Amino acid sequence: MSSKRRLIVAGLTVILMAGLGACGGEGGQDDNPWQDSKVSGDSAGDQYDEGTDEGVDDAPPTVSGLRNAVRHLPRKTTKATRPHTVRKCTTSSKSGKSGKSGRSTRTCKTVRSGTETYTRVVRQELWCVSLDDVNGDTSKDAVWYEVTSATYDEAVAAEHHAPLSFAPKTTTPGCTP
Repeated sequence: MSSKRRLIVAGLTVILMAGLGACGGEGGQDDNPWQDSKVSGDSAGDQYDEGTDEGVDDAPPTVSGLRNAVRHLPRKTTKATRPHTVRKCTTSSKSGKSGKSGRSTRTCKTVRSGTETYTRVVRQELWCVSLDDVNGDTSKDAVWYEVTSATYDEAVAAEHHAPLSFAPKTTTPGCTP
């Protein structure tokens, strides 16, 4: 076989292998263009533990008391800068021992390219309700709880010192001034 013919056959073989690799049903490293090709075994399914927690009650305890005050803290943001990254890929082909063209490999990596400005969240939006006489204990006054927006709306509509009962988002009192 002439060397010109070998080159044509090798080229067609590379194109055929690349085409079959792209059409395969199995996932490959190029399925996700944002993932570095040198990283392996990094699947999202491995990150979650689906075990059961027996005896743990997921519902937060309900608190009751007299409405004291309400407070809404809006989300607080600021402008910040961070390195801008781009994905660069290179393709190289390796030759076999007999001088024939081997397979081509694609290597991708993330590199820095300047900076970018983004909005950074300093504090998430909070809805807070303060209760007096928490769970009937008259010594517990002005205790703040973080609540959902729906519970906050109910507390805003209630009169001062009206009885309220709700499940706070956090089991420890929060939203302190």
